[in-house]
Amino acid sequence: MIENLSNQQKGSLLAFVGVFFITPDSLLIRLSNIDTWGLLFYRGAIPFGVVLIGALIFYNRNFLRKFIGIGYPGLFYAISFSACNITFILSIQNTNVANTLIMVALAPMLSAIMGGIFLKEAPDRNTWLAILVTFGSCVYIFYDSINLGNFVGDFFGFLTALGLACNATIARYAKNRDLVPSAVIGKLMVAIFAFYFVDNFELIDNDKYFIPLMCIMCVAIPFVLVTIAPRFITGAEVNLFFLLETILGPIWVWVVINEQPSIETIIGGAVIIITIAIHSFLAIKKTQLKSN
Repeated sequence: MIENLSNQQKGSLLAFVGVFFITPDSLLIRLSNIDTWGLLFYRGAIPFGVVLIGALIFYNRNFLRKFIGIGYPGLFYAISFSACNITFILSIQNTNVANTLIMVALAPMLSAIMGGIFLKEAPDRNTWLAILVTFGSCVYIFYDSINLGNFVGDFFGFLTALGLACNATIARYAKNRDLVPSAVIGKLMVAIFAFYFVDNFELIDNDKYFIPLMCIMCVAIPFVLVTIAPRFITGAEVNLFFLLETILGPIWVWVVINEQPSIETIIGGAVIIITIAIHSFLAIKKTQLKSN
């Protein structure tokens, strides 16, 4: 059945399922009782083990060659990937989920700026307009967070977006290089770094179920699906699917534990989401016109 799908349908299905699996991630983080470093250790170690097994099967005899041959781009990707994994958890634990996910949604705009600086990919007029609108909304949310005492969490969320933008820029620079091994190494780096700060590795009560579920369903599986999706559809299309997390993530948290974002976050977030959606639609249309 899947073989009969077009590339567009395959990529869209992979991106949708991958991102949909990510949407409860923030809720499961909220519901966990383990400390920050213990959570980071398991979010590094379990996905590392799951994806490593998958890599062993997929790469077969080329496994070692793929991992050894990541080069400097792959090494920088692994470092950036591990850093934004850490800052994401620190953000979630220091601000509202909605604020974190809205900050993370800025990644495509930051990626456009970094592409202009490091890859000489000058953003067009639509992109600059989108950057101005989204960053203006970001400042608006930051100002509200200062008053609410959530600025540190929002700042970590912004750093997460910056790390994701670095990843996207490196991926474009090394577009002919397989960076999946780099992401696997990045997960191992998270686990090793967190290991030195963990006081207790024991999972108690619901954590016995939430942590493995989160690490496999919300981290490992989506990682594989979202990594494969850009082989069939454009980055702009994948970005559109990621807005699903920005919308549904706060809804899960609101419905289950009644965590409500501020009015300022809702207004600023709505502006950011709509702006990125419009920008992505225009980018897709532009790509389609070029291909025709």
